[in-house]
Amino acid sequence: MPSYLPFMSRAAAGTALAAAALAAAVLGAVPRADGAALETGVVDVTTNLAYESGKAAGTGMVLTRSGEVLTNNHVIRGASMIKVVDPSTGRTYSASVRGYSVSGDIAVLQLRNASGLRTVTLAGSATVKVGQRVTAVGNAGGAGGKPTSAPGKVTGVRKSIVASDGDGLSERLVGLIRTNAAIRPGDSGGPLLDTLGRVIGINTAASVGFRFESTAGFAIPIDRALSLTRQIEAGKASATVHIGSTPFLGVSVGSSSDASTPGVAVVEVVSGSPADRAGIVAGDTITAVDGKPVASYRALSAILLRHHAGDRVKLGWVDGLGVAQTGTVKTAPGPPQ
Repeated sequence: MPSYLPFMSRAAAGTALAAAALAAAVLGAVPRADGAALETGVVDVTTNLAYESGKAAGTGMVLTRSGEVLTNNHVIRGASMIKVVDPSTGRTYSASVRGYSVSGDIAVLQLRNASGLRTVTLAGSATVKVGQRVTAVGNAGGAGGKPTSAPGKVTGVRKSIVASDGDGLSERLVGLIRTNAAIRPGDSGGPLLDTLGRVIGINTAASVGFRFESTAGFAIPIDRALSLTRQIEAGKASATVHIGSTPFLGVSVGSSSDASTPGVAVVEVVSGSPADRAGIVAGDTITAVDGKPVASYRALSAILLRHHAGDRVKLGWVDGLGVAQTGTVKTAPGPPQ
């Protein structure tokens, strides 16, 4: 299964995948972008993971001079704090999340007190073809500093994968660009560039094979990413796009082991959280939100993400004694999902 590619460093475990560098592509008749052009508008994104005692690092692309940044949703998932570094100036910015799409794996950030930033150059992705030369650029290994680049070719278009984040969460992504460029952990959210240094895709995942070497990289076509970006900019929430603050219950959940009680099993409850104040404890099973049944984490998340932090939601759950309970809680601000 292909894996998302943020570089993770957690207290429990931290493993960086190594990828073999591909041979430099032979220059063709079309002029290639120079190193400065490849790096323009590419920034490092680092996060503190709210409930995992760790950090993550990825890449972003500056869309506006005032600091709007496009990245992957999985780069900022679970983040309690987001910092963005512009390698061209060395400046560090704090960032807020304007909105994100879990299913589209797209997030839009806004840097605070940013102005005059250099932006990436965009190109359409509708005409991307198998065999065309590309370069993947990003924060390889989460090392920060000057972006790294990996040349390659497009080896497929309109591809579908199920990408995993290594923590049991996965999403099916469709219509992707496949490349043999050596995309590595930390490159998530970085640009896939054409020979003129224009963005045609956003690096998102890679398959790995023997000795953890990259066997294929995948990028979301920039046209699709920009369509979601425009929806986020317009503040139009939907079943696939969340705008603004994320509602937080304060529970860690898993699959219910009791077939007679469909729902999601509560594994852990954060002390002082809305769920804790409602009386939900580990071992309970959440069965409904807003009167709608939930039988999986995905269903629970989809309903909650139609809300914002501070909204009230009605919960239904079954306690450890098998007694059905209901309660209304006021959600707290939480990390992106």
